[in-house]
Amino acid sequence: MKKTLLILAAGMGSRFGGLKQIEPVGPNGEFIIDYSIYDAKQAGFTKVVFLIKEENYEIFKETIGKRIEKYIKTEYVFQDNTNVPEEFKKEIEQREKPLGTAHAIMCAKEKVKEPFAVINADDFYGRDAYQKASDYLDTIPKDHYGMVGYRIIN
Repeated sequence: MKKTLLILAAGMGSRFGGLKQIEPVGPNGEFIIDYSIYDAKQAGFTKVVFLIKEENYEIFKETIGKRIEKYIKTEYVFQDNTNVPEEFKKEIEQREKPLGTAHAIMCAKEKVKEPFAVINADDFYGRDAYQKASDYLDTIPKDHYGMVGYRIIN
């Protein structure tokens, strides 16, 4: 079964001081995204869609896309305010920050037609989370959704 991992990477990193999505953390300069994609592919995901700001396309393509597209189908989608319903456009016309998770998923609807999971680019989830999500997507009834959660004590 085809499954997509939608990676939310449109954050601006304003508190961090830059794009933390492409900040090396591993012993060989790996990004958290590298670990996420590896684990997701091992769990059965067949495509990655990066949701990014359009102005970050080149840096994502050069730093991440070039490395992973030979291993997994890779696509990009931009989060902007062009697809916001008309009644909200005036309220957000001066807004620079992305609108949030629901809007991000809506921006990806043209690229994501199969069962999918959504992650944040700068969070580490571990292989077990991807396997649980993948297993659920293999059996998910149409128009249902789920969330992988763990007890905080664990």
